[in-house]
Amino acid sequence: MDTFGSRAFQLVLLRRMADHQPELVEEARRELGASAAEMREANRRWQATVRSPRARGALSRYRSVLGEPEGTARRKVGDLECEALRWRLPLWPDLRFEVLAGPGGAVWNEWLVRAPGAAGPLLRTADDLRPWCCTVDEVATAFAPVRPMEGTAPTRWRLAFVVPDGRSCVAEFTWGLLQRVAYRS
Repeated sequence: MDTFGSRAFQLVLLRRMADHQPELVEEARRELGASAAEMREANRRWQATVRSPRARGALSRYRSVLGEPEGTARRKVGDLECEALRWRLPLWPDLRFEVLAGPGGAVWNEWLVRAPGAAGPLLRTADDLRPWCCTVDEVATAFAPVRPMEGTAPTRWRLAFVVPDGRSCVAEFTWGLLQRVAYRS
């Protein structure tokens, strides 16, 4: 890997997802034509760049790795206005990698979201919640009200909610993509 571009960045996303969905990650890694060693090396390089004392800002880093975004839009989050930048990633053609940047380019959030115009899954029951089928926003909308919870690591989110059959659930997401659902009594 002489250059660090979209392919290597997708390997970084997969590396964090491997903790929850190793079979799906293995399939996606093969689709990219990458070895497990390449995935580890991509993650090592990304982490070294992020943690470097000379690291450029996160938004600049994403632009250098992914190029110019496919789309940008102004968005309000509460009382604050930010810029949403979205990039296409070949592994997930119906999703986009979205970065929310505040004033001065500070990155507030980075995750996978449904691409504009792409049909999301119909989420009505617990059986509809399959790994990698939906995003944080889609689950939050389908099973409102939800309670955001702290993630178990950086780039991870959790939502608590109740499905129509009355079971309490906690959905876990990595980079905004559903990884698993745990049911509580």
